[in-house]
Formats: sequence, structure tokens, C-alpha cells
Amino acid sequence: MSTHAKRERLLLADLLEAAGPGAPTLCEGWKTRDLAAHVVVRERRLDAAGGIMIGALKGRLDRVQGEFARKPYEELIQLIRTGPPKFSPYSLKQVDEGANAVEFFVHAEDVRRAQPDWSPREVDPVFAESLWRRLEKAARLMGRRAPVGLVLRRPDGQTAVAHRGTPVVTVTGEPGELTVFAFGRQDAAKVEIDGDPEASAKAIEARLGM
Repeated sequence: MSTHAKRERLLLADLLEAAGPGAPTLCEGWKTRDLAAHVVVRERRLDAAGGIMIGALKGRLDRVQGEFARKPYEELIQLIRTGPPKFSPYSLKQVDEGANAVEFFVHAEDVRRAQPDWSPREVDPVFAESLWRRLEKAARLMGRRAPVGLVLRRPDGQTAVAHRGTPVVTVTGEPGELTVFAFGRQDAAKVEIDGDPEASAKAIEARLGM
């Protein structure tokens, strides 16, 4: 049975392949080759991947990721498609789904939305609910650096508080769009922003994300 993570993995690989190694992404300073290398290192080089979250290990991460970025692009795409090796914790279905479904969704959008002719993607309702549940749990973490109060709101009225404070800015959109917004891609998210103009501008410019 296919999981959200597996489907998003294959979509990401297809998008990276179609874009080619030198295409832009929403990840600042990264072309598609760099993004592909990041995805591979995160799953296959746990000795270096800690640098994603731990500043003291970033030097090692940059070196290893640079080595992978110099590999043939087709090889990187194939490593993404085939998934992590058996010794990686990501090879476990539950870990893969928990750690990669949202990760791959956001990176797929990083590739899609960096193109001039992109259009919003239809996310199936089951996956949309999964994205919302993850967002509810992680909203406070991703919004911790917001300089204003920040509330994420679905069109049906469900809300998640990303940051407590005043004035309050409310961001309304589908779960997929709110996920893109909360991961720091505010300019690329199809959302409606309600609040004081100055506060709204601060929310759009805030350093959101993990």
C-alpha cells in the first residue's frame, strides 16, 4: 500500500528530473541539484544530517552535501526514487511517513513554485487532513520567531495558533497552502492575510519554519 511519503517522494523525483539540475527553487541559494543533494544526504548520511538542526555540525553537513551535489544529477534522482538504505531509520514505514510526507511535499512545491507558470496543486482530502494535523502540532514551533500574533485558519474555520501576541494576523488557506506558508515560503503561498497592514507585512517577512 502506497503512503503519502512514497507518493510525495516519487513526485519530487519526477519534478527534479523534469526541471533539470540548474533550475531555481524556493530554497534560498539552492538550485535543483543542491535540493536533490540535500534530500539524499538527509536520508543516507545521518552522520552529517545532524547539521540541518545543529549549528556546530553544519560545517560537516555542507562538506558532505557539496560532495553529493557533484555527483551525476541522474544518480541523485535515482537515490531519491529508490529511497533510503535498509540500515536507515527512514526505511521504516512509520518513520518515513512521519518524517518525510510533509518534507517531500514542501520540497516538491519548492521546485514547482519556483517556475514562472506554476499553478496551485490539488491536494487530495485525506492528505490535506494529514497536513493539517501535522500543522496543528508543529504550528508553535514554526511560528516561534514571528514578531506578531499569528493564527493559521482553514476555510472551514478550524484554526491553529502559530504565535501568541498582538496585534494578531490571521492567515487563511487550504492545509497545503498553510503548510507552505508556515515553512517560510510566505510569498509563494496562496492564502488570504487579515490584520493590520504593518503587522501583516511583518508576518509575511518573518523567519518561519523549523
